[in-house]
Amino acid sequence: MRRVGPLLETKLFVPRRRHGVVPRSRLSEQLDRGAQSKLTLISAPAGFGKTTLLAEWLAASADQRSATWLSLDAGDNDPASFWTYVIAALQTAAPGVGEGSRMLLGSDQAPIEGVLTALLNELSTVPRDVVLVLDDYHAIEASKIHAGMAFLLEHLPPQIHVLITTRADPALPLARLRAQGELVEIRAGDLRFTPDEVATYLNQAMGLGLAAQDIATLEGRTEGWIAALQLAALSMQGRDDIAGFVGGFAGDDRYIVDYLVEEVLLRQPEQLRRFLLKTSILNRMSGALCDAVTGEGGGRATLESLDRGNMFVVPLDDRRRWYRYHHLFGEVLRAILMDERRDEVSRLHGRASEWYEQHGERSEAIRHAMAGEDFGRAADLIEVAIPEMRKAFRDTALRAWFKALPNELFNVRPVLAAGYIAILIASAELEGVEELLQSVERWLEMPGDARDEPDAASAGLVVIDEEQFRRLPSAIAMYRAVQARIVGDVAGTIAHAQRSLDLVGGDDDLGRGAAASLLALAYSTRGDLDGADRWWVEGLAGMEKAGYPSAVIGGSIAVA
Repeated sequence: MRRVGPLLETKLFVPRRRHGVVPRSRLSEQLDRGAQSKLTLISAPAGFGKTTLLAEWLAASADQRSATWLSLDAGDNDPASFWTYVIAALQTAAPGVGEGSRMLLGSDQAPIEGVLTALLNELSTVPRDVVLVLDDYHAIEASKIHAGMAFLLEHLPPQIHVLITTRADPALPLARLRAQGELVEIRAGDLRFTPDEVATYLNQAMGLGLAAQDIATLEGRTEGWIAALQLAALSMQGRDDIAGFVGGFAGDDRYIVDYLVEEVLLRQPEQLRRFLLKTSILNRMSGALCDAVTGEGGGRATLESLDRGNMFVVPLDDRRRWYRYHHLFGEVLRAILMDERRDEVSRLHGRASEWYEQHGERSEAIRHAMAGEDFGRAADLIEVAIPEMRKAFRDTALRAWFKALPNELFNVRPVLAAGYIAILIASAELEGVEELLQSVERWLEMPGDARDEPDAASAGLVVIDEEQFRRLPSAIAMYRAVQARIVGDVAGTIAHAQRSLDLVGGDDDLGRGAAASLLALAYSTRGDLDGADRWWVEGLAGMEKAGYPSAVIGGSIAVA
């Protein structure tokens, strides 16, 4: 079965229903209509209550349909990761569904339509209506994922419905779905609070007791924008001169947010204000993580207090262990952090990176090291992660990390450079491969004793994964074989692949399987099918022993 590393369970939690939410029956009716269509699209900027609306609707309609939820972020642009998470989300409502599809994920020989066809066939047997919510779909930019989603929507069984929240319209066939009557749309104009909803929110949910004229003024100046109203309500709490505040409340959206956030933050105790700014670098927060980043204690109690006070935190699980800031609030906090404490940002990201590494979440550790521009630490973490990431077919994520690293790091880190070579070749991006190969080969040509400490260190050599370093001679020969195959040099392919086999270690099943498979392809190209068959046997055996079932599937397809 194809794996994409451990799944982050908080991405699959349906947000909790919150107290004091304004009933919005007109929008619930639209969502009910959407549950009879293939796609419901909720498209609006940050701060329009998309997630809150859905949490309310799903809780109210739980007896009618099953709900599955996937919170998306930029890291989900890897197709393997995206579809693995989609299947995991669907399995929360239909246990066992999609297992056959996961077997096909990652095989170079299996097009995404084949994977999704298997998934659709399994979904067609689900007996109950299921709503798949893809939250924050604007984070997805990969064209391959959009193409897969278009295929899924076109062939969706009638009992399965997709609901997308996004800040911008996605690259999906919306016009066709609209013409077919299979699209229900809720946009910013629909999400804005009506005058009655503004009054209910300010006077009942927030308990402010405002006069009708003050409510009308706020409604007119915010145009029903929920985030601005929430910020205004927080700013008014505890004030004596409410009418004066309302009278001075003016400006467009950007100025409203800047003004109100300053008002909210300045009215908080200094310790809480410091907590908010320092933790704003986090995409998700737990008490322990906040303690590590701030260097202070009491993180869990602070998060619970913020939650109780409706201070723009969103619980991510039912146990109240993980939270995130409202996106808009988090963005403004980060802007203020950069203005006031820019020199602290790198250190805060470093603390977050160390915490995530200690807790086994290497991807988040790398993300924070990158954000803090500690590229040396990021390179160390990436080098150790390469085998696991490649086995899980997380090439897209690896490629993004490699692209973000300074080029000079690859000159002194041969294992890192070899990992980059593998990713470039796998994506048929050959520019820069030769330069990287020569860089690695220069280190391999150094006499063995010269690579030992302290000689190599003085020359700048950095090796974190010693096992992968020992395997470099065989790996580089294999990459030379791939290069030769790409340009149609059959003899060169055979010579380099054979050299790779000669150099491979006894415990390197993957290296042996890859080199043998290259020989099989070369012999097949030359017309020697008997020779190709013999090499395929060895190649597939190596891949299977190394734990790469999708490579075995792809090789078996090639044999067939």
